[in-house]
Amino acid sequence: MPFTSNNSFSSEATLTVGDASHTYYDITRIQGSDRLPFSLRVLLENLLRTEDGHNVTTEQIQAVADWDPTAEPSTEIQFSPARVVMQDFTGVPAVVDLATMREAMVALGGDPTKINPLAPAELVIDHSVIADLFGRPDAFLRNVELEYERNRERYQFLRWGQTAFDEFKVVPPGTGIVHQVNIEYLARVVFERNGLIYPDTLVGTDSHTTMVNGLGVLGWGVGGIEAEAAMLGQPVSMLIPRVVGFKLDGELPDGSTATDLVLTITEMLRQHGVVGKFVEFYGPGVGAVPLANRATIGNMSPEYGSTCAIFPIDEETLRYLRFTGRHEDQIALVESYAKTNGLWHDVSNEPVFSESLSLDLSTVEPSLAGPKRPQDRVPLKSAKPMFHEALTNYVDSVQDMVDEAGAESFPASDPGAVDEDTQLPSSGGSTLSRPSNPMEVTIADEGSSVIDHGAVVIAAITSCTNTSNPSVMVGAALLAKRAVEKGLSRKPWVKTSLAPGSKVVTDYYDRAGLTPYLEKLGFNLVGYGCTTCIGNSGPIIEEVSAAVNEGDLAVTAVLSGNRNFEGRINPDVKMNYLASPPLVVAYALAGTMDIDLLQEPLGTGSDGEPVFLADIWPSPQEIEEVIDAAIASEMYTTDYADVFAGDERWQGLPTPAGDTFEWDGESTYVRKPPYFEGMPVEPDAVGDIEGARVLLKLGDSVTTDHISPAGAIRADAPAGIYLSEHGVQRRDFNSYGSRRGNHEVMIRGTFANIRLRNQIAPGTEGGFTRDFTADGGPVTTIFEASEKYAEAGIPLVVLAGKEYGSGSSRDWAAKGTMLLGVRAVIAESYERIHRSNLIGMGVLPLQFPDGENAESLGLTGEETITITGVTALNEGGIPETVHVAADGVEFDARVRIDTPGEAEYYRHGGIMQYVLRSLR
Repeated sequence: MPFTSNNSFSSEATLTVGDASHTYYDITRIQGSDRLPFSLRVLLENLLRTEDGHNVTTEQIQAVADWDPTAEPSTEIQFSPARVVMQDFTGVPAVVDLATMREAMVALGGDPTKINPLAPAELVIDHSVIADLFGRPDAFLRNVELEYERNRERYQFLRWGQTAFDEFKVVPPGTGIVHQVNIEYLARVVFERNGLIYPDTLVGTDSHTTMVNGLGVLGWGVGGIEAEAAMLGQPVSMLIPRVVGFKLDGELPDGSTATDLVLTITEMLRQHGVVGKFVEFYGPGVGAVPLANRATIGNMSPEYGSTCAIFPIDEETLRYLRFTGRHEDQIALVESYAKTNGLWHDVSNEPVFSESLSLDLSTVEPSLAGPKRPQDRVPLKSAKPMFHEALTNYVDSVQDMVDEAGAESFPASDPGAVDEDTQLPSSGGSTLSRPSNPMEVTIADEGSSVIDHGAVVIAAITSCTNTSNPSVMVGAALLAKRAVEKGLSRKPWVKTSLAPGSKVVTDYYDRAGLTPYLEKLGFNLVGYGCTTCIGNSGPIIEEVSAAVNEGDLAVTAVLSGNRNFEGRINPDVKMNYLASPPLVVAYALAGTMDIDLLQEPLGTGSDGEPVFLADIWPSPQEIEEVIDAAIASEMYTTDYADVFAGDERWQGLPTPAGDTFEWDGESTYVRKPPYFEGMPVEPDAVGDIEGARVLLKLGDSVTTDHISPAGAIRADAPAGIYLSEHGVQRRDFNSYGSRRGNHEVMIRGTFANIRLRNQIAPGTEGGFTRDFTADGGPVTTIFEASEKYAEAGIPLVVLAGKEYGSGSSRDWAAKGTMLLGVRAVIAESYERIHRSNLIGMGVLPLQFPDGENAESLGLTGEETITITGVTALNEGGIPETVHVAADGVEFDARVRIDTPGEAEYYRHGGIMQYVLRSLR
């Protein structure tokens, strides 16, 4: 993207590196820059370079230079990322939108080729492979074949985009996970373009874009609609944030991993409260944190809610760039530029922060997180009793046990058998037996087994969060080697899988001779993609699934990922735990969460003796020896040499041509969305919302997983019925994520998560509500109700609790909301990305008065609601509040349009409409 700065601060300078001279903008010439956190120095440079007197002004630059760490964010700035990175679940609808915008541009009398990325955009296809087959040598090849069969239409569409749009590249399937590919290959750290050098910055259509923060690259996840705007040259509107400093000291003790560290940090920062803030790591301990660990910490930023979680550039950054095969000229440029421009980590110059926390790394202990939120850390030493405690929320038999004991009620349930050995504390102070409902399972070639509540039915080494980290990956393989040597095997009911984020992982496993041991335990390669972490776990073992459903068992998944929300991993699995790759292997051996891994044996060895975790846990020295011997920089160079080329399957796909896409009216994967139908050249005035009904009334911590369609498509769900009506066989339904390019499927799956509880329709789970256009408000599906409301011309609202929209940066959580007819959401609080996405789709985010919520105000969800004061937006400003009247309940709701830029998007009906009109 070309830049022409006004250079009001005379910061333009020249830097010579080797034989080349480069222009750059020198932040050290700005008074006060040396006290700024690293992340704000990057923003300062961004503004100096893009100053145009309109979007970026001298006042914005001075505001960053004069940053008051104690102030609440109030000053808007315009951030122009150097590039955009996407994954296919979010990238396909983004390219669908761009293709639709081209047609809309023609309809408005403009040039369709103006809809074209101005900044480099790179898409990695990593979300589509499903772990259908596992535990067999051909699992990877068969899963990739199935992936191509299911996604042929989508992949052809992306190949069209690759040819139709400039600056748009696609990393084909079977290559890796976007964030691991990003840190190992795509990230530049310092960008060079047309003789100008500047920090590598980005936005990505995935929350975990923040993984690249470990490299000192500033970036974060946004919705697809924001990413589209960034690609088209629109800056990202934001407030100068508060920056939380996180000081690190000491070193990790033996037995603790990077995963344990990040789960500890996640718990700390969630408790502290960092939503909407930058987090930056500093202190003498930073230099001792390996880059792979930094990337793991950065990856989990969405789990603790911060916008980013960044480490500064230092010697470790250079070491990693060299380790991953970057060119020496690029490494020299990074070092020289960072040191010259005040972006090099200087331990002697401690920046100022808005708030500070600290952690002594030596206090980190082995941990898991679960059973449904990544911030709910579970110390390994307490995993068994904490599992028992959590089980009360998932097992139906608890209610009957409590009733029989005369204690207070647990959730209502069906009766089940009781294990006499394990005691569960009751609310009345006595103890109750842990619920048990043993079910016999006979698995082909495995014989008969008995499973119960807590059985581990999925053990997955998955997700770039940990598969990018050689330390924990080698640790898992060494543990597998020792387990096999001791004569242990995985329990037959456990579905095991290995899905690393790049081919380098399997290369160093092969080179170290560790692959056979993993395969012996069933951890065969199933694909290079997110798989289990995003719900692409595939079906659990068929006989196990039958027993789980027959016995209504609360079974578990253990995965090395970053997300474990309810209903996400597998529809048969109620409880999900995050863990390091070595612990994933350990739980596959144990086969249950109902075990103390530190005190009880994993099994019996071939010598008849019990084998404990301590017997097979590798030492840091052993892990380091394997890493030194098995990993070399040329492995990265070789594996990424033709990263955009793809295999013969990719190259053999027929590629459509032309500036505009020829939509197939029969396609069930890619359809032209209705966003621009009837769109006028100038926007209409925004209006108040009158006579609205409540579509959903929701509690706290409703995630984008609850809102946005994800995972498998049920045959009896509205989306399944739609596909069946269009001739799609059940076996070919694929996942919601793969069908994000079809708005008809996605509307029908919005708010349809099997664990969503809509308080308007008590006693139901999933996509149900009440239809108040009919007498008595009968219960029906959310989609069918929305159709009735649309026919009656009735607008809709959603009522919600705290942390509404936390989780992945799924633009379909906002798109689906809008297409269902929702005009406003009233919540206690929002996660940053979803609030922004709602505005980007023309949905008004409102907040209950401080200390109030739907319950305290007496709202049941059966009211008719009118919202007035919205029209004040037509006057150019942003009203602080609007008035809500709901059948006698009245209050002033805070308007969560936080910046003038967001207000402009809302006035245009959404960010895409705004961009389209501005480019015309």
